Amino acid sequence: MPRQQTPGGVERSRMTSTAAALTSLTALAAMSLVAGPAVAVPGAAPCALTRTSAHHSLGLDTWNRAYPRPERTLHAVMVFLSFPDHRTTLTTEQLTGDYFPATSDFFERASYGRFRLEPHPQRQWIRMPKPSTAYGIQRDWAARDRAAYLRDAVAAADPEVDFSQYDVVYFVADPDAPGVDSDATKVVNFDRPIRADGTDLRRIVTVFERHPPDRNVLAHETGHVFDLPDLYHRPSDGKGDWDTYVGDWDVMGSQFGMAPDLFAWHKWKLGWLDSSQVDCVQSGSSLHTLLPLGQAPAPGAAGGTRLAVIRTGPGSAIAVEARGSAGNDGDTCTEGVLVYRVRNEAASGGGPIEVLDGHPASEACWDRSVYPPLADAPLEVGETFTVPGERIRIEVADRTPSGAYTVKITT
Repeated sequence: MPRQQTPGGVERSRMTSTAAALTSLTALAAMSLVAGPAVAVPGAAPCALTRTSAHHSLGLDTWNRAYPRPERTLHAVMVFLSFPDHRTTLTTEQLTGDYFPATSDFFERASYGRFRLEPHPQRQWIRMPKPSTAYGIQRDWAARDRAAYLRDAVAAADPEVDFSQYDVVYFVADPDAPGVDSDATKVVNFDRPIRADGTDLRRIVTVFERHPPDRNVLAHETGHVFDLPDLYHRPSDGKGDWDTYVGDWDVMGSQFGMAPDLFAWHKWKLGWLDSSQVDCVQSGSSLHTLLPLGQAPAPGAAGGTRLAVIRTGPGSAIAVEARGSAGNDGDTCTEGVLVYRVRNEAASGGGPIEVLDGHPASEACWDRSVYPPLADAPLEVGETFTVPGERIRIEVADRTPSGAYTVKITT
């Protein structure tokens, strides 16, 4: 059948009729079922990259016990901090509503109900001992000022809060105080933990967001509490686009993304996908039926396959997953099969995941996308993609009535 080669290795078949299309897909399926040597091995272990010393490494053969694993209900305390140089007009209930239940709902959908983040917002404001301008709060604030802020916050809150009862700690500052900078919102990890109520506080989420805040910002920061990396690219000079690695496709890339559900690789790392839901592709050709990430499993049904992985080296792999307009991805403007590269030695912010653009000559969703060149990265039915630099060919053969994609992978 004649094929039209488009930029980036994507091919789209020219089909002259509906009957021809159906015949082609049937032939593809039949060919795939009898193709070559065995390809998708039982269990996903051979494709699980090893965890390295990189900050928030995406190796997932073992769990870093310094972080809580979100496989059960975790309890999060929200402590609201006021300052002597500003009399706030906001209530703690208003600020709680900025983040919950939206953040809990995000994780419940992303985990298919396997994880629940239970918030425990404090009702009263806790007064800090110094003015907000005394702490030098900013995105890259000095370690000394940041440490002073956190020591004062823990000491001020300790009489009212039993920190030993919580898995996650949020310190939410009065957003209207003059010294507060919304860009300073981040997770602070301690080389030496702060001791309070007989427990070690190893990390605290410091929240300085405006009211109302950026969408999904607390889901992004909470992802760091669970050892997930930043997926954005921060230009060394502070200029240029930050979203060139993954665009809209994961909340750890951008809290503004149209399709912010966590990548299937992240869900595998966090324990939300079983090994039975990951196909490890080793050689030859194989056929895979991939359910879109945001699509919840049917009641009483198994989770279904969500991820196919091809190991490309000791520290790298190609991941293939389906994305549709359901769940956390409900605002996406494109659907299809997404292909990305994973590297276990790349640190947070250093490109541990890079989406491979299925349509590099085009862009999409200029009105909503954080990075239009990757908004149309997914492959559609009838398209074929050859992974640059690898002997890996991915063909999207069909989409079933249930929304799953039939994908042929040849290595």
